[in-house]
Amino acid sequence: MAIQVENVKSLRRQQSSQDEAFAKLLEPIYQGKKLTDPVNTAKDKWALLPAFLKVKGLVKQHIDSFNYFCDVDLKKIVKANEMVVSEVDPNFFLRYTDIRVGRPERQDSDSDAEITPNECRLRDMTYAAPVFVNIQYVRGKSVISRTGVCIGRLPIMLRSNKCVLTNKSDEDMALLKECPLDPGGYFIINGTEKVILVQEQLSKNRIIVEADPKKQVVQASVTSSTHERKSNTYVLSKKGAIYLRHNSVSEDIPIVLVLKALGVQSDHEILLMVAGTDMVYQDTFAVNFEECSKLGVYTQQQALDYFGARVKTSRKILATRKSYAHEALEALATIILAHVPVRNLNFRPKALYISLMTRRILMATANPQLVDDRDYVGNKRLELAGQLLSLLFEDLFKRFNSDLRMNIDKILKKPNRTEEFDAFNIISGHGHTITNGMNRAISTGNWSVKRFKMDRAGVTHVLSRLSYISALGMMTRISSQFEKTRKVSGPRALQPSQFGMLCPSDTPEGEACGLVKNLALMTHITTDDDEEYVRRLAVILGAEDVLSLSGQELYSAGAYIIYINGTPFGITRYPARFLTKFRHMRRMGKLSEFVSIYINHHQNGVHIATDGGRICRPLIIVENKKSKVTLRHLKSLRSGKTTFEDFLKRGLVEYVDVNEENDAHIAIYEHEISASTTHLEIEPFTILGAVAGLIPFPHHNQSPRNTYQCAMGKQAIGAIAYNQFLRIDTLLYLMVYPQQPMVKTRTIELIRYDKLPAGQNAIVAVMSYSGYDIEDALVLNKSSVDRGFGRCQVLRKYVTTLKKHPNQT
Repeated sequence: MAIQVENVKSLRRQQSSQDEAFAKLLEPIYQGKKLTDPVNTAKDKWALLPAFLKVKGLVKQHIDSFNYFCDVDLKKIVKANEMVVSEVDPNFFLRYTDIRVGRPERQDSDSDAEITPNECRLRDMTYAAPVFVNIQYVRGKSVISRTGVCIGRLPIMLRSNKCVLTNKSDEDMALLKECPLDPGGYFIINGTEKVILVQEQLSKNRIIVEADPKKQVVQASVTSSTHERKSNTYVLSKKGAIYLRHNSVSEDIPIVLVLKALGVQSDHEILLMVAGTDMVYQDTFAVNFEECSKLGVYTQQQALDYFGARVKTSRKILATRKSYAHEALEALATIILAHVPVRNLNFRPKALYISLMTRRILMATANPQLVDDRDYVGNKRLELAGQLLSLLFEDLFKRFNSDLRMNIDKILKKPNRTEEFDAFNIISGHGHTITNGMNRAISTGNWSVKRFKMDRAGVTHVLSRLSYISALGMMTRISSQFEKTRKVSGPRALQPSQFGMLCPSDTPEGEACGLVKNLALMTHITTDDDEEYVRRLAVILGAEDVLSLSGQELYSAGAYIIYINGTPFGITRYPARFLTKFRHMRRMGKLSEFVSIYINHHQNGVHIATDGGRICRPLIIVENKKSKVTLRHLKSLRSGKTTFEDFLKRGLVEYVDVNEENDAHIAIYEHEISASTTHLEIEPFTILGAVAGLIPFPHHNQSPRNTYQCAMGKQAIGAIAYNQFLRIDTLLYLMVYPQQPMVKTRTIELIRYDKLPAGQNAIVAVMSYSGYDIEDALVLNKSSVDRGFGRCQVLRKYVTTLKKHPNQT
């Protein structure tokens, strides 16, 4: 008996020592916390999500971008092209003083009553509003002002601030025969709903360094884009020497020669501007001086003559031929690196920009890891409806003005005119140029802007109305301008930088896989912000002017160059302090919340970005290991006392773009916060998009299953909209009795999918049937079908026209 008790005791000892060992193993993982401990967290922080989706979110980016185009871009375009002058009569001019977009109205001559989107769908009309300008022009001897002159019609995006539906309550929407849950963000052209898909582009006005190991070429390229001109400039190394390449120049030009033409004449100064005091870079770059002495170019004048002789001239008339030096100066000032401004013939900023491009090539040659990744999301910009329409309108407005000028000249040439010439009569007859141009582009999806050699097809698509979710999914789709036929894995791969910005599951399978992407739930796409106040702030925070420094000081140890939208602006010796103060100002609401700033330690640069098209998302700020959003804040949000904007203004939440995300340490859950944590996710499930968010427990599925569901979930038959029986579509499939899903995700409630569901909850038995191998067939219960399981309606449209004959039949 004693032996038995001893055995039991020894077994217990072993057991407890094993338990202790196991507990010790777990200690580093749970850091003294048990799985059963209550989680001390602001559990309701997901309440920020509906608040965010109210002000920003899925379709809001399209609408914001269109509003920005109507309110800001149109005025900028008219300002840039405000004068129309005549070559025949030097006294004549026509000036545009203002432009505005009216309210959508009927185009019938007899009535100009407001028109509703539903009426446009039913009557195959275009939902558009007139564009009015104010003009001043010469008539006879006097200057006349006119207001409200219509120059054409602009298609209006539904739910934008020019639309009839803006700020309407659900009751008002019902009176207008519109569905309150309809996302808007699309156009109606000749009765069909068209969406301008988000277009993905490489970012403009930024240096991108690429290497081609086969050809042994390293090149730095910049796509300059301004309202006046768009062009590509390359600085590339071949056979050890560095050259500048541009479309307007007939051959590659040695880089030292370009810098001399830009007014940096001393060889020593050029060497310092490019290589600084680094001996390795100086040795690599020294070869380029031989090229210049071979060509016998030593002064600025000689360099300009050499450069000018190689500029391609578009002028047909040889009589107006300028000297080579003049040609070269003009090309350097306006064509090469068009986005770097030249004021009072001061070429220093351009020389500095080219020397920085050259330095990037030297760095990439010395360390091949310093090349840029084209597929990294921070090097991409997304173009929305507003930017695309802005390009199109600018082109049509220029064409409108040139037609106007030709017609004015034609009339002014006639010596024996009977009545006084009035330019107003000509303007009003020319409105179709802009109207037809806009309608054609949106209805065909072909965006061709001749001035910028831009020719894109498939920009717009017909809005898919298979189900509510298919329409919503289409609004968040991003299409890439990459040929689908090329079998390249780079652009298709899932990039780590897409985390939280683009949905990892929602992409089609097949040839478009990875090229067509979808936005995640909490992303926002920025619009352009003004640079001026960022410049002022940078100066206040101690930035020294970059133009007053020599190369020696630029690249000295500890000096960081400050770039604003890719253009060098100043230098700072205390980058970390500069960054902290700058972010502090942004969190206080002194700057736009979408301005981003980050440090690039490889290039010793502080980058500030205010341009449009960057993807960003909101995160909660963490300070001293504590989330700044507490239960108190969330209670006031729930009660409606505060909005999402207040969270931004008080510095509790901030928008972070992809580049700034690299500078942050983000905790996914509150219990993961450590000393180095800077931000906290609002909610982890927002890394998925609107369509993948419908899947319950997606982390329990094999990953391609989620991708298949994203494609097929859009095809589920259900309810389309509240006004589905008032719509007359070509083909409508409706479920007679759709049901809400039994397992709901939070996304389902956020995007209101539970209000317009698709499909029914079936009871499924997985069993063998008669012993035959019928793989994936369905056997339906007859009595269920009789009672109406899976019953649907198919509605088709038939069109007939009624004509009234003269004999009243």
